[in-house]
Amino acid sequence: MIFIAIMVAVAFLEVGGDILFKKWSLAGQLSLLGLGLAVYLLAAAGWAFSLKYETLSRAIFIFTIMNLFFGVLAGIIFFGDQLTLIQKIGMTLGIISIILIEL
Repeated sequence: MIFIAIMVAVAFLEVGGDILFKKWSLAGQLSLLGLGLAVYLLAAAGWAFSLKYETLSRAIFIFTIMNLFFGVLAGIIFFGDQLTLIQKIGMTLGIISIILIEL
């Protein structure tokens, strides 16, 4: 359970950095780039810490799916991205895969 909590926090941090990078790419404010890099550094530290609780192969899989899921949600919420039905099905299957890996 500790591992999943850390993974959620790390995925949120990583997506937070992605949001800052996207805003930097649109606005060109150097401070957004620096802040995005700082948030990525925190995410990397959290990722390293999470490896104390899980094998690398499972950790990478779970992190990747969570990061994709939260990244897509951020794109929808902050930038108005749209998903096709196939993409929605893919996200649902990703969530199911995390559940199956954790069983």
